[in-house]
Amino acid sequence: MPAMLEAFLLSIRQLGDRRILAVFVKSMLLTLAIFAALGTALWFGVDALVAHYFDASDSIASLIAAAALLIGLLGAWLLFRAIAVAVISVFADEVVHAVEAKHYPAQFAVARDLSFARSLGMGLRSAGRALLINLVLAPLYILLLVTGIGTALAFFLVNSWLLGRDLGDMVAVRHMPAADLARWRGATRLSRFALGAAGTALFFVPFVNFAAPVLGAAMATHLFHRRSVK
Repeated sequence: MPAMLEAFLLSIRQLGDRRILAVFVKSMLLTLAIFAALGTALWFGVDALVAHYFDASDSIASLIAAAALLIGLLGAWLLFRAIAVAVISVFADEVVHAVEAKHYPAQFAVARDLSFARSLGMGLRSAGRALLINLVLAPLYILLLVTGIGTALAFFLVNSWLLGRDLGDMVAVRHMPAADLARWRGATRLSRFALGAAGTALFFVPFVNFAAPVLGAAMATHLFHRRSVK
């Protein structure tokens, strides 16, 4: 059985684990809270700006704010991956621990725990990279709209690369010194891209996309250890 498929099936089977379920609930609630906060800030911010600078009536200002919120919600679909992965980075220890304790007890025994500050830092850097690179490439995405499929393909490839790095690092930093990470990333470039492609594909599946961050972290754990023992 291909390693990626095996990692996916093993991760699916462990979704019922209480520790995995706890991470899923916590990460989903935090992600939704962030989106709610962003939506609220967008609504009141646009409403205030329109009313102040354009001397618009309350009804017109509210209408423009509603339109901005709708556009924001459409953009939120694109941002969901960045924010969800950033959030799961904070709880990644719990997912990795659950998978390692069940399937790789020897590696679990020697794994190092990350501080909350480092986990949060990794999550923020992950979100920052995803947002910045996709914003920089936005003109290319727009130009490729004329091809019909080019925009979707470019977006998928870019985010597969980004996600593969993020998921791989979640596990690797717990088992190797920081000085070795660059060499490890170079040696696992293709396998991490494949992992990122699998994870990105999950984000496009309705309902499954909510579990994609947890599944991605679990799959990354399986792939890291199965490659290490070869």
